[in-house]
Amino acid sequence: MTEAAPKIRIRDLRKAFGPKVVLNGLDLDVGVGESLVVIGGSGTGKSVLIKCILGLLKADSGSVQVDGEEVVGIDTKGRERVNRKFGMLFQGAALFDSLPVWENVAFGLLAEKRLDRAEARDLATAKLAQVGLGPDVGLLFPAELSGGMQKRVALARAIAADPEIIFFDEPTTGLDPIMADVINDLIVKITREVGATALSITHDMASARKIAHRIAMLYEGRIIWAGPTADIDGAENAFVDQFIHGRAEGPIQMAVRA
Repeated sequence: MTEAAPKIRIRDLRKAFGPKVVLNGLDLDVGVGESLVVIGGSGTGKSVLIKCILGLLKADSGSVQVDGEEVVGIDTKGRERVNRKFGMLFQGAALFDSLPVWENVAFGLLAEKRLDRAEARDLATAKLAQVGLGPDVGLLFPAELSGGMQKRVALARAIAADPEIIFFDEPTTGLDPIMADVINDLIVKITREVGATALSITHDMASARKIAHRIAMLYEGRIIWAGPTADIDGAENAFVDQFIHGRAEGPIQMAVRA
């Protein structure tokens, strides 16, 4: 991580749903131009973390700063302005079935009337090319695409507005190992090309190792370890060791019905 002020700075972030505490005083920094991956098991709060940064969920307390600006409690206009810095690759792609691919890619720009339809289609074609898809794909509908192609389209949409920060929510879920590696390679390539800061969440260690400069592990609402990707195998943390090697035995106990 660079010595400059972080692109995203999170301190003492807390979020609960009734008695269920999900984020419990979480601290995290994401450096400018850095690719940080947050790992952790299902239900540990990884998606809640991203939703709190995006403003899709209201944090109970704590601080989230983007480029030094506090966004917890920010007003609607301020939130819209900050969110223009963001791109998002949703888990499962989350494409609009009723729209052709090119409109999916340019959806945000069209919705905000930042481009007319001809300009939007040209831009979508260019973004599809960046993820290895030809202009003919832009005329198809999501149902006509394979899972891997849908992920590529979703990635093209995430970078359509040349965002400063891109969020990746379980980018390889549901893909076979080869296509997952293709998507990982594209994430590395695209974030480098657009110069974006990346924050990803995943439980796929192959993906984390491929795309991350740094990895942070979330457990019981807090970051329990963070460091360079190359250091994770020597982390000397029993929770991290169990998770990265996928062991049933260890300090992390899964609820399993007999």
